[in-house]
Amino acid sequence: MNKRKIVNDPVHGFIKVPFDLIYDLTEHPYFQRLRRIKQLGLTHLVYPGAMHTRFQHALGAMHLMTSAVETLHAKGLNITEEESIAVHAAILLHDIGHGPFSHVLEHSLVEVSHEDISQMIMQKLNDEFGGQLNMAIEIFNNTYPKKFLHQLVSSQLDMDRLDYLKRDSFFSGVSEGVIGSDRIIKMLNVVDDKLVIESKGIYSIEKFLVARRLMYWQVYLHKTALAAEQMLVHLLKRAKKLVAKGEELFAPPHLLFFIKNKPELQDFYKSDDVLNNFTMLDDDDIMCSIKTWTQHSDIILSTLAKGFVNRKLWRIKLSDRPIKPELVKEIKEATMQEFGLKSSQVAKYFVFADTITNNAYSIKDDKIEILFNNKELKDIANASDMLNLSVLGKTVRKHYICYPKSIEYRLQTETVLF
Repeated sequence: MNKRKIVNDPVHGFIKVPFDLIYDLTEHPYFQRLRRIKQLGLTHLVYPGAMHTRFQHALGAMHLMTSAVETLHAKGLNITEEESIAVHAAILLHDIGHGPFSHVLEHSLVEVSHEDISQMIMQKLNDEFGGQLNMAIEIFNNTYPKKFLHQLVSSQLDMDRLDYLKRDSFFSGVSEGVIGSDRIIKMLNVVDDKLVIESKGIYSIEKFLVARRLMYWQVYLHKTALAAEQMLVHLLKRAKKLVAKGEELFAPPHLLFFIKNKPELQDFYKSDDVLNNFTMLDDDDIMCSIKTWTQHSDIILSTLAKGFVNRKLWRIKLSDRPIKPELVKEIKEATMQEFGLKSSQVAKYFVFADTITNNAYSIKDDKIEILFNNKELKDIANASDMLNLSVLGKTVRKHYICYPKSIEYRLQTETVLF
């Protein structure tokens, strides 16, 4: 059977499946599940075109890995075929542990990080494939001797980021996210087992970092998508509360498993049942259940469900300063009057305040280093004449409050306008 398939991708063009093992992994049910998980969670409620999936992103990142390995090999780096297969497998499976709607329900429906679940799934696949993923898992965990291979999978300049910025920009239509991924990959090199960028690529890196910051505020942390995410999180919180009280609630069995239980990391290792239920979960389970919950007798669950399904999302207000307690109190009181709820119910499910943060470049993680012709290495924050550490390393924090739009007529004018 011919396993060297070609996939027509709207972002990168034709993607070649480079190895038989990679083809076999893409055919596995665990990987096929990613077709049913949206890459950008609920962002399609803001940008209707953002319906692409984790499946597409994983293939795109794998394609960029092919280009990166070819580039480094052409520059004299010794990357064996076994290492090439392993690093391709590692990037292909790097997101396989994502739950429904990607990041939205992480630590909510399932209180375990997607990285930890990815590792467990990779180990299970390794058992099925007779140990062929041993090296891929070592690269994924950064325990393989050639550290630059891990950086290609997970770093501040990995193939994951190079794909998702370009892909998310394409499908959302937000042109600020367009980056020169091909140019960046052509400028890759390795010095002292560290991934670096040759100096000719410095402007592409500057564009990459600026694009990343803009995409976070315009797409990943868009306030309307954030409101939808909060509604979904609180919907499932209410569902868990009702089930804990003994009420019958419709949901597919594998979703109901996580509504009834709160498995922690060790529980995944203790019982195959936990991971088996997780690998059945996808976006369709959540939507199917929520559509049914719109008719539920519990007013909190049905109100949240109707708003979510019909895109009648909560109002969200952003502020550079902490939300004033008196403002939160006024909004809670108005919500109580509107829905006839108790204060504790409003606080748990209808009015919530929190913060969001964004930084384009972490000064604590592995650095993006620029290689100059005299062999000198400089951190991008020092090498750039456009960006500096105070700009790149700055963490921007914004405060927000979320509440039902229907209560605004009860509020003071200055409250609505902030």
